[in-house]
Amino acid sequence: MSDEFDAITDPSAAPDDVAFEGALRPTTLAEFVGQPKVRGQLEVLLKAAALQSRSPDHILLAGPPGLGKTTLAMIIGNESGRAVRMASGPAIQHAGDLAAILSALVPGEVLFVDEIHRMAKSAEEMLYLAMEDFRIDIVVGKGAGAASVPLELSPFTLVAATTRSGMLPAPLRDRFGFTAHLEYYSADDLSRVIARSADKLDLRLTAPAGDELARRSRGTPRIANRLLRRVRDWQLVHEGTDDLDAVRGALDLYDVDQFGLDRLDRQVMETIGRRFRGGPVGLSTLAASVGEEAETIESVVEPFLVREGLLARTPRGRALTDTGMRHIGMDVGSDRLDGV
Repeated sequence: MSDEFDAITDPSAAPDDVAFEGALRPTTLAEFVGQPKVRGQLEVLLKAAALQSRSPDHILLAGPPGLGKTTLAMIIGNESGRAVRMASGPAIQHAGDLAAILSALVPGEVLFVDEIHRMAKSAEEMLYLAMEDFRIDIVVGKGAGAASVPLELSPFTLVAATTRSGMLPAPLRDRFGFTAHLEYYSADDLSRVIARSADKLDLRLTAPAGDELARRSRGTPRIANRLLRRVRDWQLVHEGTDDLDAVRGALDLYDVDQFGLDRLDRQVMETIGRRFRGGPVGLSTLAASVGEEAETIESVVEPFLVREGLLARTPRGRALTDTGMRHIGMDVGSDRLDGV
């Protein structure tokens, strides 16, 4: 059961969820729920480009997983009337990979690169010139006979997404005309997301049920939509169940508590609290103790716990706050390794 729920809360989409999420994905800024500041900024940027009959500036979408970066990239292409070509940073491991993608672009096309911070350094350096002058230099030959041949590119708009903007080199960040910083969603915005998704799925869901689901969705629309899918399954199996009871029954079954914490969240907190007396404890030691990769804890678990005030990152490692200690039923005593 816990493995199945891990797939629900993992920010990376499972293959069988692609069609489900695609059906719920808005296609215009007007349909996009939440992120009002970013929506307003993008609306001005895209309208100004349309009035001047030019391609929009290069755009960097930064923020935690599951907040709508890919959706916004598709909307940018749709709103500007341009085709969108998809690429992934981890797949671009050589400059030649990027050269092949860039040379195939047609005029005005939108190139979306997800997780751009994981692109190879040689490709990043090639991208500098491509973004500014719409050309790249191809090295032909080897040794003393090698020569640099310039290749002109069609004008394009790069839309890049990253969950770690701090890992991008400054020269690359500076070449984006606009950087959008996406924030976690409020419960009210998530309730609107859930109501829209339920309507598209033809699922009966009252406002109290939607609010309950929103409170347990960790401020993330992707998780809200996946939990909504589990609620739909619960209602199909338990016919005649009230929708609020269905939400509570489904989320209890999949081990999501009232604060949105899942099995791994609680395991991390229990480990810090009971084995290390509240911390601090180093990330690698913590990862080994719970049997997870350090990157999973750092990128999936920590952001939510820190945002909720349950966990703190200290110079000596991770430590539970007093609120976190109380949440797992432990007294805040003087025997802690270090007060937080």
